[in-house]
Amino acid sequence: MHALIGKKVGMTRVADRFGQIVGVTVIHATPNTITQVRTVEKDGYRAVILGHGDPNRTNKPQREQLKKVNAKAGETTMEIRTDRINTTQTEEPETVGTEHTVSVFKPGDVVNVVATSKGRGTVGTVKRHHFKIGPRSHGSMNLRRPGSIGAQQPQRVILGKRMAGRLGGTRTTVKHLEILEVLPAEHLIVLKGAIPGIRGATILIKQSIRHPRAESKQLGGDE
Repeated sequence: MHALIGKKVGMTRVADRFGQIVGVTVIHATPNTITQVRTVEKDGYRAVILGHGDPNRTNKPQREQLKKVNAKAGETTMEIRTDRINTTQTEEPETVGTEHTVSVFKPGDVVNVVATSKGRGTVGTVKRHHFKIGPRSHGSMNLRRPGSIGAQQPQRVILGKRMAGRLGGTRTTVKHLEILEVLPAEHLIVLKGAIPGIRGATILIKQSIRHPRAESKQLGGDE
């Protein structure tokens, strides 16, 4: 199981192996601790719960839960399903207290990143749904208006009608990002491309299981 909780440091530019300048995202991920293991026999599915952050910042319910399993972890915990991963790969079973570091990944791996996107507040339909603006000619009064929101019948707004509202601030997944570099001494991972969230946002990195390169590795193919 390859997954890690970390913090988004920011973006910069580096040269890849072909000499091309690409935009990258730097992630700082201190060691994660497995705080709980879910099994098919007891819970109906297989998963592990990772803990990340400063142990001194945990609240009382978290401290009591960690005390029961004799594990140390921070204030952030996330559950990662492992029953969707091919079990043919030879990996040791996960146990409570095991630490995961950035070394679980290596350059060339393809991962998915889960994070909370930037909140934009209440915005109109042009910015939220990319509506076309009206004519800018003299006398026009419907430049950014949404237009009609329904017909005379059935005399109500149909559920799902695209209208103005809150944009961003939602759980978002970006798939199939390539890891360019792993720096174990600094607890850093360099990803090719952009990920959601502000600087300092908590993010989850997990191995991609639907990418052709990742599928070949799970089946024992050549890298």
